[in-house]
Amino acid sequence: MSTLTQKSPLFNAIAIILLAIFLFDVMGAIIKHLGTRYPAQQLSMLRNVFGLIPSVLVLFYSSSWREAGRPVRLVQWKLAIARGGFVAIAQFCFYLSLIHMEFATASTIAFSGALFVTLLSVPILGHRVGIWRWSAVGVGFVGIVLVMRPDTDSFNVYALLPACAALGYAASSVTAQLFDKSVPTALINLYALAGALTGAVMLVVFTGGYVEVTTYQDWLWLLAMGVAGGSAVFCLVSAYRLTAPSNLAPFEYFSIPFAFLLGWMFFDEAPFHRLIPGVFLIIGGGLLIVWRERKAKIEAPLYD
Repeated sequence: MSTLTQKSPLFNAIAIILLAIFLFDVMGAIIKHLGTRYPAQQLSMLRNVFGLIPSVLVLFYSSSWREAGRPVRLVQWKLAIARGGFVAIAQFCFYLSLIHMEFATASTIAFSGALFVTLLSVPILGHRVGIWRWSAVGVGFVGIVLVMRPDTDSFNVYALLPACAALGYAASSVTAQLFDKSVPTALINLYALAGALTGAVMLVVFTGGYVEVTTYQDWLWLLAMGVAGGSAVFCLVSAYRLTAPSNLAPFEYFSIPFAFLLGWMFFDEAPFHRLIPGVFLIIGGGLLIVWRERKAKIEAPLYD
């Protein structure tokens, strides 16, 4: 087998996760646009409702699902629903932070998921993490603290929310590898979305956080938000099922330039003063993880 053939799953996974990250940032920009009129829990609920559209379409046209006999029952359904719960919590935290923070700043902290993925890979997947990768995680967390700027008067509780979101999204990403490889990704995604929708509906009911949508323009924005988010989640799950989480986690940092450009273009934001120098430490920690992963695989493969 050629080297190119052997590496193609990794290359495919990288391309898919970059698409997922871009779609997530597009969704985030729409949420920030709508956040002045609708509460975060309502946006989370409607994002999941409309997110069912790409999820059902992908499932219907999935060749792996048809080859498996079009199953609708998932043996590991509890795990799938639990992943949905992680997503629901992450969504609420992230959406609320987008409404109250600069877009690029919130996105930078939220997409520090590479660090949490590395942390969670140890207890959940049993991966070994040595001193170099622990150092990378430490460097990245210092970067997160610098972006949050807890020692300034501008710091508030909203700055903590993107980190909580990153943890929730990382838990969802890592646990995707716990499913049997024969289970269609589209079915896993549909169950997780159902769990996220259930959690979001509960938040709306218990908090009373719902505002009537009265314009068709807002309905179109909500539809675009849900389709972008649903497509992004499917891409993310697909990518993480193709290779080890730590191989892909650093590529999530591409969200930072994507978010900065969207924030600058649509919200007239350019938060250099908040992102520098912390953003470089966050990216540096991710790159150190990549370097160590490559070196470790050459010496003794960690993933069978």
